[in-house]
Amino acid sequence: MGDMTNSDFYSKNQRNEANHAGEFGCTLEDLRSLMELRGTEAVVKIKETYGDTESLCRHLKTSPTEGLPGTDADLDKRKLIFGKNFIPPKKPKTFLQLVWEALQDVTLIILEIAAIISLGLSFYHPPGEGGEDCAASSAGGEDEGEAEAGWIEGAAILLSVICVVLVTAFNDWSKEKQFRGLQSRIEQEQKFTVIRGGQVIQIPVAEIVVGDIAQIKYGDLLPADGIFIQGNDLKIDESSLTGESDQVRKSVDKDPMLLSGTHVMEGSGRMLVTAVGVNSQTGIIFTLLGAGGEEEEKKDKKVDSSHPSFHPPSTTDGAAGANATDNANASLVNGKMQDGNMENSQNKAKQQDGAAAMEMQPLKSAEGGEGDDKDKRKANMHKKEKSVLQGKLTKLAVQIGKAGLVMSAITVIILVLYFCIDNFVVQDKQWLPECTPVYVQYFVKFFIIGVTVLVVAVPEGLPLAVTISLAYSVKKMMKDNNLVRHLDACETMGNATAICSDKTGTLTTNRMTVVQAYVADVHYKEIPGPDSIPAKTLELLVNAIALNSAYTTKILPPEKEGGLPRQVGNKTECGLLGFVLDLKQDYQPIRTQIPEEKLYKVYTFNSVRKSMSTVIKLPDGSFRMYSKGASEIVLKKCSKILNGAGELRIFRPRDRDEMVKKVIEPMACDGLRTICIAYRDFSNNPEPEWDNENDILTDLTCICVVGIEDPVRPEVPEAIRKCQRAGITVRMVTGDNINTARAIAIKCGIIHPGEDFLCIEGKEFNRRIRNEKGEIEQERIDKIWPKLRVLARSSPTDKHTLVKGIIDSTQVEQRQVVAVTGDGTNDGPALKKADVGFAMGIAGTDVAKEASDIILTDDNFSSIVKAVMWGRNVYDSISKFLQFQLTVNVVAVIVAFTGACITQDSPLKAVQMLWVNLIMDTFASLALATEPPTESLLLRKPYGRNKALISRTMMKNILGHAVYQLILIFTLLFVGEKIFKIDSGRNAPLHSPPSEHYTIIFNTFVMMQLFNEINARKIHGERNVFDGIFRNPIFCTIVLGTFGVQIVIVQFGGKPFSCSPLQLDQWMWCVFIGLGELVWGQVIATIPTSRLKFLKEAGGLTEKPEVPEEELNEDVEEIDHAERELRRGQILWFRGLNRIQTQIRVVKAFRSSLYEGLEKPESRTSIHNFMTHPEFRIEDSQPHIPLIDDTELEDPALKQNPSPPSSLNKNNSAIDSGINLTTDTSKSATSSSPGSPIHSLETSL
Repeated sequence: MGDMTNSDFYSKNQRNEANHAGEFGCTLEDLRSLMELRGTEAVVKIKETYGDTESLCRHLKTSPTEGLPGTDADLDKRKLIFGKNFIPPKKPKTFLQLVWEALQDVTLIILEIAAIISLGLSFYHPPGEGGEDCAASSAGGEDEGEAEAGWIEGAAILLSVICVVLVTAFNDWSKEKQFRGLQSRIEQEQKFTVIRGGQVIQIPVAEIVVGDIAQIKYGDLLPADGIFIQGNDLKIDESSLTGESDQVRKSVDKDPMLLSGTHVMEGSGRMLVTAVGVNSQTGIIFTLLGAGGEEEEKKDKKVDSSHPSFHPPSTTDGAAGANATDNANASLVNGKMQDGNMENSQNKAKQQDGAAAMEMQPLKSAEGGEGDDKDKRKANMHKKEKSVLQGKLTKLAVQIGKAGLVMSAITVIILVLYFCIDNFVVQDKQWLPECTPVYVQYFVKFFIIGVTVLVVAVPEGLPLAVTISLAYSVKKMMKDNNLVRHLDACETMGNATAICSDKTGTLTTNRMTVVQAYVADVHYKEIPGPDSIPAKTLELLVNAIALNSAYTTKILPPEKEGGLPRQVGNKTECGLLGFVLDLKQDYQPIRTQIPEEKLYKVYTFNSVRKSMSTVIKLPDGSFRMYSKGASEIVLKKCSKILNGAGELRIFRPRDRDEMVKKVIEPMACDGLRTICIAYRDFSNNPEPEWDNENDILTDLTCICVVGIEDPVRPEVPEAIRKCQRAGITVRMVTGDNINTARAIAIKCGIIHPGEDFLCIEGKEFNRRIRNEKGEIEQERIDKIWPKLRVLARSSPTDKHTLVKGIIDSTQVEQRQVVAVTGDGTNDGPALKKADVGFAMGIAGTDVAKEASDIILTDDNFSSIVKAVMWGRNVYDSISKFLQFQLTVNVVAVIVAFTGACITQDSPLKAVQMLWVNLIMDTFASLALATEPPTESLLLRKPYGRNKALISRTMMKNILGHAVYQLILIFTLLFVGEKIFKIDSGRNAPLHSPPSEHYTIIFNTFVMMQLFNEINARKIHGERNVFDGIFRNPIFCTIVLGTFGVQIVIVQFGGKPFSCSPLQLDQWMWCVFIGLGELVWGQVIATIPTSRLKFLKEAGGLTEKPEVPEEELNEDVEEIDHAERELRRGQILWFRGLNRIQTQIRVVKAFRSSLYEGLEKPESRTSIHNFMTHPEFRIEDSQPHIPLIDDTELEDPALKQNPSPPSSLNKNNSAIDSGINLTTDTSKSATSSSPGSPIHSLETSL
């Protein structure tokens, strides 16, 4: 099918091309074939066909400097001929498909079957009409009309099943709609910089057309294919397409091909867009993968995730793709899930995620299938590991499900035995053939009662409550500037115990201004006047700042009168340009005189260099290099300095030490960032060896040192105080110098003078955590992190090490839950490793956003505090719902069970149970899950991982209310007829009319639940349950609405609901007993929980058994999370496809035989992960520290291979297999998952 759609697409385009071929000098086909070439082949092809890139631009009617004219007619024509930059998404599911999926629920299927049997039997009348002597109890007041009405019960059950299904389907549908809304919102926010009509503008990614000149820079994710036409030091991570993790150097003359979906890791430049949307390299793969989507679902059942085309296309889609594979695998991992909705939710997730994935915009959110797919998410190791809440809920749901199953089985057995013994033993009747249908009808009735017990026992509302609560929170969090990309991150945030925050932009305003300067031998505490600086020094200074910064960085006039000037681009550079303007100079003429193309060489900033240098050719042919960077780093390379007269003088190490003491440290202690600006002249013969950086970047002449202030955001100190009060430790991890960092930390309130805390630099940190061999040791990290508050001059590797160290620490009894903020491309690994990664929406690069779970749209630390509040609220909402739900379940199950055993008939009928289930589950989850958060949530410590979901206070409430309800219901059941002076409803014959007696029981039961719903609003034993009830209109509406519907059911429900209308006084009694719940709630609140020693907590996560498994997976995990998650759905490159298909064939052959021997094939090691997940290689100043800690490789074979990690990382399969084999050899005895035979098989391939 894939090929068909493709060929269709092309034939259409060829018709277009025939008409338009004259207009552009090259066709879609030409460009496509050009983009399939790589490296030198491409250069040769461009030379042969077009001459050079300039003439290719002419062919495409665009200018390399001015870009497209940008007229609508021209753009439309380009879109028509070359296509739009958009990959059509998969169609969303129709409502009917969702209904069909909701019907797959096992309990519902059992009910449907029971109802259909019951219906069938009610229409079947035995020929002899000899029913009188079949069963004594079938006599009774049964007239013809009643017998006719036998079908009603079956029909009513079916009807209520339909209700449940429609509600579920509607929920899914609206969820998907919301998700798509979120998708499109994220897409609209995704902008890219292009040049049109000589102006640099930002346009949405979907608007990019062939012929556009796009500006690319560090951290971008390329939105289309193109040819590199000018730029410097560009390095691209192409692993998303090739699987090779090494960064590829791009240059105009050697390898100018830039592909969509790849990441710019370093440098900047301009590219000519040559293919967009379905014609770009990523788009072509999408079409191949996406077109096969429909057959896919059919095969899917058989093949599960090993199918190549089932990484739903997602170049860029964060988790959606992965979800799909993960979900596919969940069924493997888990065998059977407690409710039947495992199977269908899987498919649901697949299709939805697939849908989400089909778009190509770089930022994708992963909530795809989230709803009751919560269930299926519980089973797979979706992110890092199960989210805390999901782990606890899964456990709880399984326990409840088992209990319910046992209860219902016992109920059915008791009923059947009692009936048989009573009829055939006690009354000594024969089983007559003509009586069979009557008996079967009885058995069906017993079966239905059993099923209703089960239905009530299993809390179907749980997944719904979780979904509603999360979806509601996510929606509201948007208003609080948190754009949530993975639903469960929101809830994990409530458990956070540590936040590792960046400094710049998160804690500070990221509006840089130079406030002090050391220039011409004077330390100025405010900005000097231009006349106090020697003219020669001033000219050098202005040139150094204007040329040695990205030309995209500018200072624009303020938007409104009297405002601050707008800073565009890199904020530090903006601060320096502001300094030039404060010196009454102008940087624009200098840039105009030497445009970007004329810069001879640029060494761009990266985390290793920590400086940026630009070389220009002077008119006399010699070269001058301007350099700027962190002062302690650049000053080490200076050997001269400009003195007060603007002349050079020698700058010795001791001068440097003095300068550090007298200038740099005082600046840093004021919380300023210090930047040194320097230059160096080179002669032109012989021309210096530019690639030999170490020789070039030495022997500099220092021009000046400036102190840049980045003021702390006014709301941050308060936000940090809230965090500390809520039991969350805030740590600052920054690349700045230690004095600056300490000063800012004190201003923010991260450290208080006189406390016992650590502020250390990255180097010192590394020295303390590594043993003699240079390996990281967990014990050593454990000595440091509890006191560490500020980590300065840290590299991205340090950040990752710290986060991993805190997460893996076993020092404290609770496993730490760590949140991390990051904005740079190099923060990717830490964002991935953390339990919750926050990316900056404004300053963050695409790569960081891609790796994150939540995007802070205003880059503000106080939004993180809001996220904590919402996260805790989600947790509490679910606990409230559980407290309510479990009371209902306990009571209903016991009533149905004892009632059935004593009176052969459940006092609560199947339909009534379903109604209770529907209102109690669906509506209560709505009502309790939408409680708004309050500040008081921030006054308690985090719950932590092992804290049970149902605390002892909640247990006390559940059991306390259950006791009250049971006493009343049993009183009503056994002596109710005497109290109300009505006929007893006990032991009624098969099709007898509904009795007032049982109606009162049903009504009282519902009333008690309604009032208990109000009690359930508080879970920490508070007395005032009405507190803030009017802040939640949904809650009030639902309680009143349920009450109204209940009146209708009782008064007019009649036969289907087995209700008979009640008098006003009877109603009053029902409501009165219900109100008693509120009084009883106060009584329960008075009993101190500490006295009730026998209460157990339930639904906790026991840490112990998980630990070994975590450690076993650790070796694989590291790669798993840093890489596998980085771009989960990444796409296989064509070359790769062949290799993979053979692997898959081989694996499939083995798979069937292998899997029988494994208890639990852990599918995260599916083939995809071998090929498609790029690594995040971080070159640190110590090249021998790979991201994967060597400490974990205990295999001597690997130790003997001393080659540096770069060689290890040449290709993913090598590194994955290396690690997996380790696991295989050293630990295969203990774990069947990572060391499964399949690994060794794949590596040998």
